[in-house]
Amino acid sequence: MSSNDENLNGNKREKDDSEQKKSSTVNEFLDWVESFVFAIFLVLLVFIFLFRTVVVDGTSMLPTLEDGQRLLLSHFNYTPQRGDIIVANSPSLNKTIIKRCIGVEGDKVIIDYETNTITVNGEEIDESYLGEEMEILTTFDESYKISDTQYEYDVPDGCIFALGDNRNGSRDSRDAGVGFIDMDDVLGKAVLRFYPFDTFEVLS
Repeated sequence: MSSNDENLNGNKREKDDSEQKKSSTVNEFLDWVESFVFAIFLVLLVFIFLFRTVVVDGTSMLPTLEDGQRLLLSHFNYTPQRGDIIVANSPSLNKTIIKRCIGVEGDKVIIDYETNTITVNGEEIDESYLGEEMEILTTFDESYKISDTQYEYDVPDGCIFALGDNRNGSRDSRDAGVGFIDMDDVLGKAVLRFYPFDTFEVLS
């Protein structure tokens, strides 16, 4: 074999090796793109079926939540528990509301405005998240009044009793126009505040 033939064969092998490396690089890139797209798809599925985002509208949850903050809401197979920050549709107010679940079906809730306390089934609950003492407002449903300073609520089946943390600036289950919240209207539980970024916090 002549030196020219050897050079041709060598060049061919080098060309074949170069094409194989190029093909391998392209395949690796396509595999990476496929994995990336699949990961994004999984994230979207998680958000669609397990979470959604909501924007705080108003000041009824001060000082815990402020107007305009964005929250991550867990809604898959969710059942409200006492103390949860819940998001619900309010047919009477014709809007979505954010409140704190105080009582669930079967609970007896007594609010004493003289002692600034709430008891559920005879046990006082910790409300250290409140910013000020509660006041009796003119919007309250007087049918639940049991004394000059006390209101008693028996939570019906399939409902929850929910209040805003800003007790003196919230339309909630004490309000004659709102009342108990039907479980079917509860959209989920707020689990994370993610915007503004400097207020990022897991919500309890």
